[in-house]
Amino acid sequence: MFEITSRLDQQLTFLRELDKLKAVYRRTMVKPDNNRQENSAEHSWHIAVQAMILKEYAEEPVDICRVIKMLLIHDIVEIDAGDTFAFAESAELSGQEVKEMLAAERLFGLLPEEQAQELKVLWLEFEQVETPDARFAKAMDCLLPVIQNMESEGGTWAKYQVARSQVLKRNRHLEDLAPKLWTYVLGQIDLSVRNGWLQDG
Repeated sequence: MFEITSRLDQQLTFLRELDKLKAVYRRTMVKPDNNRQENSAEHSWHIAVQAMILKEYAEEPVDICRVIKMLLIHDIVEIDAGDTFAFAESAELSGQEVKEMLAAERLFGLLPEEQAQELKVLWLEFEQVETPDARFAKAMDCLLPVIQNMESEGGTWAKYQVARSQVLKRNRHLEDLAPKLWTYVLGQIDLSVRNGWLQDG
């Protein structure tokens, strides 16, 4: 009979905890499912696949396996810290960084030491957005909502009266790292303004 070791117990505890990410809802809508809210676990899976498919558009060399790992874990902290709206006012974001750091310590800390350290380092790299891998991962995190909002005729942009300048700022990582995707986003933004889905400001 297989005996559960302390190491396996730690790993299973972490994996059970991850189930809670499916109950963290974002503002983004899932059009094929009656425009219900997307959860953070779905989002993480979707952008990981997107990164795999769109890797060829990265101008700098990226390690796509590391990028996919970053994207699969980047929102785990929301289990404790909650999701924040991409275009929230700064007052709404107050203290979020501290909450997320505490969440990272607790959640990754459920794992055996070397796995905890590996995932926390990857998570921090994503947050700091300084390496090519992290910048491509961040760009993927920003790009998918553009696609989803276009599919939903403005989606959250229209609902929350988001401005053109806000979407441009959020997607800035694409400009240098994936200029072809940046050009695509610029075209989508212009179309959204013409359709009244984005505020022209």
